[in-house]
Amino acid sequence: MNESEAESLIKDGSGPLDDLALTLPVFVGYHLGVVFLPTRNAADLVTHELVNFAQNDLLAYSGLTVSIGLVFAGVLLVLGRKESLRWQRFVVVGLEGVLYAIMMRLLAGYVVGRLRLDAGGALDSGMFAGTVMSLGAGFYEELVFRVGVFGLGLPLVRSLLRATAGTARVVAWLAWAGVSAALFSAWHYVGEFGEAFELRSFVFRWVCGLVFAAIYGFRGFAPVVWTHALYDLWVIVF
Repeated sequence: MNESEAESLIKDGSGPLDDLALTLPVFVGYHLGVVFLPTRNAADLVTHELVNFAQNDLLAYSGLTVSIGLVFAGVLLVLGRKESLRWQRFVVVGLEGVLYAIMMRLLAGYVVGRLRLDAGGALDSGMFAGTVMSLGAGFYEELVFRVGVFGLGLPLVRSLLRATAGTARVVAWLAWAGVSAALFSAWHYVGEFGEAFELRSFVFRWVCGLVFAAIYGFRGFAPVVWTHALYDLWVIVF
C-alpha cells in the first residue's frame, strides 16, 4: 500500500468486501477461542451451528472456522481484490480503532461525570477469555446493532417520517442513532448473562452506542468492529 492508497482508505473508508476482509481476523480469532469458554456472545448465532456441523469435534470445528476465512480470502483473490488483504490495511484500521476507542471512552466518561454518575468498574476476566469475548462483541454486536438495527432500520425510519431531504434526514439519523444506541445499551441487561441494571452503566453504554453509530455511518463496518473489539479489550483485559 503506497501513501496515496493509505490516504484514500482514511478519507473514503472501505467498501463491503474490504470491510469483510478487514474483520476476518476478528471473526476467526473469536470462533477459534470461544469453544474453549463456557459462554459466548449473546448475539452469536453461528458458533452453535458450526459446532453441530462439526459434530462436536474440536479439530473439525477449528478446520471449518479457518476454512471459512480461507475461502473468503480466496474469493477476494479470484475477484482481483488482493489489495483488500494487504497487511498495511489492517494496520490502518487497527490504529483507527485505537484512536476512536480512546476518544469514545473519554467522551462517555465525560458525559457520565457531568451527570454525576459513575461508569462502574471493568469486568473481572482472564486474559484469554477477555480477548475472545472482546472479539465476539466487536464483530457480532456491531453486526446486529449497527448493520442490522441502525443500518437497515434507518431507511424505514426516514420513510415513516417522510424525511426525504435536508434537515429532516439529519434529524431522523440522529433520532434513530439515539434509539438504536439505547437498544444496544439495554441489550447488556437482558438474558441469562445480563447484568443488573444501573443507570450509570446504561448511560455510558448509550453514549458508546452513539459513537459506534457515528463511526459506522461515516467510516463503515470494519472501523466500528475494530473500535468495539479494541475498546472491550482495553476495558476487560488491561
